[in-house]
Amino acid sequence: MGAADVGPITVAADTSGTTPRPHFLRGPAAEPNFGLIVVASRTPDGGLNFMAMRRRCAMWTGRRLPDGRPRWLLAPVILASFASGAAAQAQKTRVPPTPSACHVEPFGSGVVARVVDGRTFVLADGREVRLAGIEVPPEADLTIRPEAPATEGASAQAPPSPDRGRAATEALAALVAGQETVLKRAKPVTDRYGRLLADAYVSRDGAEGSVAKTLLAQGLARVAARPGDAACPAELRAAERAARTGRLGLWADPRYFSHAAENPGEIAAERGRFTLVEGKVVSVRESGGTIYVNFGRRWSEDFTVTISKRHERIFAAAGLEPQKLSGRRVVVRGWVEERGGPWIEASTPEQIEIVADK
Repeated sequence: MGAADVGPITVAADTSGTTPRPHFLRGPAAEPNFGLIVVASRTPDGGLNFMAMRRRCAMWTGRRLPDGRPRWLLAPVILASFASGAAAQAQKTRVPPTPSACHVEPFGSGVVARVVDGRTFVLADGREVRLAGIEVPPEADLTIRPEAPATEGASAQAPPSPDRGRAATEALAALVAGQETVLKRAKPVTDRYGRLLADAYVSRDGAEGSVAKTLLAQGLARVAARPGDAACPAELRAAERAARTGRLGLWADPRYFSHAAENPGEIAAERGRFTLVEGKVVSVRESGGTIYVNFGRRWSEDFTVTISKRHERIFAAAGLEPQKLSGRRVVVRGWVEERGGPWIEASTPEQIEIVADK
């Protein structure tokens, strides 16, 4: 049906919302024998949508239009919907933004005067900043040399393992030394030593980038047990995961691979160190105010993760109910302690990542 078939139409447009609603037409087209109506509605971006509808039936409402003719209520069937030219063009060209899930605000800035280690630096005004959300290996005075059998008449030794802590320090210095650095975090926080805990952002080629994510992406750092800002761990883990897949930095060094939960002796050797452990949860038990996530049946010897009962709600809110971990394969990160068998205390859900379901 073309425009010539319907005659002049005055459209009653509903511009109060985004849902099209049929309105009474005024003019010759409002007679009961009219077969087409057009409904207009306002779009979220301020444009207009027009909808063509065919009348299936008409019913007199009992009221009359100002000119005395009866007002008919039309029950329409949608034939077609089309956007106004400007709105349609906007829909074609608009690219929806993908905002970062990590919402942090700047709270300070300064020029970096000195780098202390792979995640700590000092600003020119004396403030000390520690990068939040990541862990780097400590620098070693002497690199670890694997034992190698001596050969007669030769003093050859296996090459020393790289000092990963030193590599992180050098990388941080290359990123921030002498640079104007913007400090960002959901809210300013200091640790017990008075150091500011924040992420640092520096501008390179006109683009601002996160120093913590850069170190993770280069494989020089790992996501910390307590990343802090609850919105950030997913992005930090993505950067870590990419480096791990590419076997960059730490992820090319067997000393920093995830330890198998089935080898408690190997994990116990990491006592006092930040470590990743991967394995299948055998059982979950409660005793007193503690939840025990067990990775073996010899509870006094095998690896275990402990969760305080007072933190159970936090884990559940993050979709990680401790009781439902049984049978799942997970990666746990944290500081290894030993009491009977080796164990890691998990105080935040970010410390446990499910890598396979039952």
